[in-house]
Parts: sequence; C-alpha cells; structure tokens
Amino acid sequence: MSSQLQTITLGGGCFWCTEAVFDCVRGVTDVQSGYANGHVAAPTYEQVCSGDTGHAEVVRVTFDPAEIGVREILEIFFATHDPTTPNRQGNDVGTQYRSAIYYTDPAHRQVAEDLLRELEQGGQWGAPVVTQLQELKSYWPAEDYHQDYFANHPDQGYCAFVVGPKVAKFRKTFARHLKPGA
Repeated sequence: MSSQLQTITLGGGCFWCTEAVFDCVRGVTDVQSGYANGHVAAPTYEQVCSGDTGHAEVVRVTFDPAEIGVREILEIFFATHDPTTPNRQGNDVGTQYRSAIYYTDPAHRQVAEDLLRELEQGGQWGAPVVTQLQELKSYWPAEDYHQDYFANHPDQGYCAFVVGPKVAKFRKTFARHLKPGA
C-alpha cells in the first residue's frame, strides 16, 4: 500500500541552507528551491534579490507522510533557522529571506497554527516568532544553478561557513530523521 506524496513550501532564509537540510530528511522525496507568493510571474534571482517582487526564497518539500509527518517537517524547519528575525537570517537581509510557511493543504495549516501557538507559549526563542503562515498563491522554481547548490558546491565559502554548520546541526539534533547514508 503506497501513500500519496504531499508538499509544503517553506521559507527559512537562503534556500541553499533549507534545501541542504531537507535533502537529508528521511521521508522527503524531493526538495526544490524556488520563489513564492510574489507579484511577478517567473521572477529571476536578481529580481527577487532587489526586494521589489514580493517573493520569498523557499523550498518546496515533497514528502511521504507514511515516513514523516508535516509536524516533524515543521519541527526541523523551526530548529534550523531563526523564526524571530523579520526579513533576515544571519547576514542575509531582505524581504526574500523572511520566515514563512506556505500551505496548500488545510490540514497542514492547522498543524502549523498549532505548532506556532506552542512555540509562542513556550517562549523558547526569547522573542516573538514572526513566521508568516499563508496559503501558497504562487510558486516559481529557481534557476537550475540554485538546485542542489550545497551538494554541488560544498567548498564554496557560503556553503562551507553557513550551510555546512546548519546541516551539521540538523544531523546532530535530528539523527532519527536522517536518510540512510545522509
């Protein structure tokens, strides 16, 4: 009996970081970097970086709910970026780097609302969680050179000093969710 694959679209700053983390997650069958919820059709990376298109850098995460649930996906998401900084992740600054969850499934919205409420009540962040929760209105895949960027360029400066440590943190914190061989 096979389960039907599901998707959720997440903005956690630079998509290279978020993609690299979710590429390691057991039950995730595909991760694609892209742009979401802006007002320009088929934007380029340069347009998105200008801050004028309204898009967020995101990853579209496709997963098998028989292996990992949306709650676990979101727990990994929150543990591998800072959801308290509006329009910023580390040195990456701009509206395209906002923390965001874009859903197409109302059940995913409910899980996200519940988890956001728990995070706020828990106060573990020391600051308000500013993650946007919105229906996915538009999604455009990023250019080919952005796909699997960390896997293809692990020694590039940004990858070595920013992406690599995020992936290492995921591997340590969520070892139970690692794909075999990841």
